[in-house]
Amino acid sequence: MGTGERQAEFLERIDRHRGILLRVANAYGSSSEDREDLVQETIAQLWRSYPRFDERVAFSTWMYRIAMNVAISSYRNETRKRRTVPAQESVLERVPAPQVPESDERSDLLRELIGRLEPLERALMLLYLDDYPHGEIGAILGISETNVGTKIGRIKERLKRGVDAAT
Repeated sequence: MGTGERQAEFLERIDRHRGILLRVANAYGSSSEDREDLVQETIAQLWRSYPRFDERVAFSTWMYRIAMNVAISSYRNETRKRRTVPAQESVLERVPAPQVPESDERSDLLRELIGRLEPLERALMLLYLDDYPHGEIGAILGISETNVGTKIGRIKERLKRGVDAAT
């Protein structure tokens, strides 16, 4: 396969699964600029890794794994930066996330509660809410299927307590 064909195939796959990029960016980006940067960095990393893509694995699974790794790395780097930037500057740079058009109180609350989770837990819940099976979630995140089920159960309980406390 030539470079042009490979690029076309890559772009078609990215377009078909762009929802993954947007969900991960929305979960980890704190401003519209952060989300755009996260999408671009993820696409760049996907392209760099594409020659090593194993066709035996679903492209969406592979893409999710890379997107999560990029997002978590970015989140960690941003957290380190915030520790060195005075709090006033950090607050001034923050832009509220745009509201999803179909937003309602319950989905806003769920999004807020998931946003409070640690990066791995947030990734786990995104995959769970996208109806990925436990085995595939485990493969994407590098944890066992049993661990996935246990973590999801614990997170659900914490989220439920958060909902009960907020209402």
